[in-house]
Amino acid sequence: MNLKEIHIGHLIQIRVEERKIETSRLCSYFKCTEDEISKVYNSEDISAALLLKWSKFLEYDFFRLYSHHLILYSPPAIKNYRKDSKPKTSLPQFRKNIYTSEMIGFILEMFRSGTKTKQQIITEYRIPKTTLYKWIEKYSSS
Repeated sequence: MNLKEIHIGHLIQIRVEERKIETSRLCSYFKCTEDEISKVYNSEDISAALLLKWSKFLEYDFFRLYSHHLILYSPPAIKNYRKDSKPKTSLPQFRKNIYTSEMIGFILEMFRSGTKTKQQIITEYRIPKTTLYKWIEKYSSS
C-alpha cells in the first residue's frame, strides 16, 4: 500500500466493499443520501469527525494511515529535535511509536536494498537501535 498519497474516500469504499455493506444501511447510519455517500468515496480528504464515524462504523482505524504517513515521510522535521529539551504541550504524549508489518517491511526494504544504512534509519526515523536489530534478525529468515 502506498501511504505517500492517501485517497481516503477510495480506501473507505474498499472497506465498505470488503464488509459487503449495502448503501441503504450507510445512508441510514450517516443520515444522508446515496449521492453524499458517493461524494465521500470521491473525496481525497474528509473532516476528522466524519472520518471518526467511518472508522467506528467500519471497525477500521483510518487515522492510522495518516500516522504511518507522518512516520514514513516526515523524518526531516526531527533535525531540530533535541533530547535535552522536552516540548511543552497540553496534548497527550505517546510513549511508543506504532510499527505495523507494512512499516517494518518498508524500513527493512530500504536497508536490504542499500537505500539507507542502519544508522541512517535509526537517526531519521528515531527507531531504537535494539528494535531495528531485532527486526533484521526476526525478518531476515522470512
